[in-house]
Amino acid sequence: MNIDTQQRLDRRTVLRGAGVSVSLPWLSAMNSALGAGSRTTPKPRFVAMTLSLGMVTSELNPSEKGRGYKLTNYLEPLGDLRDHFTVISGTSLPGVTSGHRAEASIFTGNAGAATGRNRNTISVDQRIAAHSGHETRFASLAVSNSGSSSPSYTAGGAMVPATESPSQLFADLFFEESEAERKRQFNRLRHGRTVMDLVLEDAKRLNRELGAGDRDRLDAYFTSVRELEQRLAKDEEWTKSPKPKVKAKPPVDVGNQSDVVARQKVMQDVLALALETDSTRVISYNFGGGGGKVPLDGVYEGYHSLSHHGKDESKLRQLKIVEKAIIENWAGFLRDLAGRRDGNGDLLGQTTLLLTSNLGNAANHSNKNLPVLLAGGPFRHGSHLAFDRNSNYPLSNLYVSLLQAHGVETDTFATGTGTMTGLDFA
Repeated sequence: MNIDTQQRLDRRTVLRGAGVSVSLPWLSAMNSALGAGSRTTPKPRFVAMTLSLGMVTSELNPSEKGRGYKLTNYLEPLGDLRDHFTVISGTSLPGVTSGHRAEASIFTGNAGAATGRNRNTISVDQRIAAHSGHETRFASLAVSNSGSSSPSYTAGGAMVPATESPSQLFADLFFEESEAERKRQFNRLRHGRTVMDLVLEDAKRLNRELGAGDRDRLDAYFTSVRELEQRLAKDEEWTKSPKPKVKAKPPVDVGNQSDVVARQKVMQDVLALALETDSTRVISYNFGGGGGKVPLDGVYEGYHSLSHHGKDESKLRQLKIVEKAIIENWAGFLRDLAGRRDGNGDLLGQTTLLLTSNLGNAANHSNKNLPVLLAGGPFRHGSHLAFDRNSNYPLSNLYVSLLQAHGVETDTFATGTGTMTGLDFA
């Protein structure tokens, strides 16, 4: 292969020079241009978990700033992973209030969505999925431990419904449909594309009769239609491709809705398989707060009631048991990913994981001083980024950092106007 061809296959340099960024598919010619022994293309992954009932941040956040902090009660289960996560305190989403209803805004940063006055906007996970989701069978996954509610929203402001059953998710990921079912799916997709073609044709005729403002709105609609067409075309191809084979046995769902900790563990096991098989690279997990008693030693009251503790010492003592168990499970998920490898190394190093909540204090429904843990991925970890608790730093700036880490070339997201101060790439 000549030098000119090699230069043309240096896709990032060429396309950046044109002022745009478009990811080309992997071409066989690139093996020669980049060397046959090169590692495979990196596959950054993202898993975001939000806790509906907040967290006792005094048990989570260290007193000390920077790298030399002392592990708190909640961070003890993460002690061996200290260099793989960052504690972030003193942050919130500008303008977002409304207590529990702010769950709609936690990954979008859209203050109006929390109040119900405005339609929601795209969430950070879906923005990443829009950039790279075409490379996997599932552009993204939305899961929960209770119900279909999700913090994940499309560009049109529609909530992406969550799957709460690990066994159903496992089946979707790894069970092959019959040939007849695959044909039915293919035909449904083809019919969907036919309908979209007709709608788009009518819309184009209408466009010629509209004013400038309406044409702009219709152009946005055209864009969404084109994106849907691309998605349908991709789905058609996946119906022809076999699903990955795994040795793991199908999980058994935890029937007790109140056992949120056990349900978390089973779901995380399936999510690790989804990431390992590259079935998806983007996951949102809504950790709902059930009203029942979590079956843990020392816990006697319902989780939701405990979160509204009113500084009652007995309730706080029980709540800390539940919340620490959640973090212990999350730490186990990190270790699981650290033990799984692909051609680029362990999955923890390729997966950015975010654990946060729309509530800083569930007892008074405060949306300030949110709990935030960030782990894995391309960042330099091991420190406590402590921002002003009275004048919070915009959490939306963290989302800009996350987008850039996943190849999205942007300096803004919602109210975020730049990357997070102090959060550096390794």
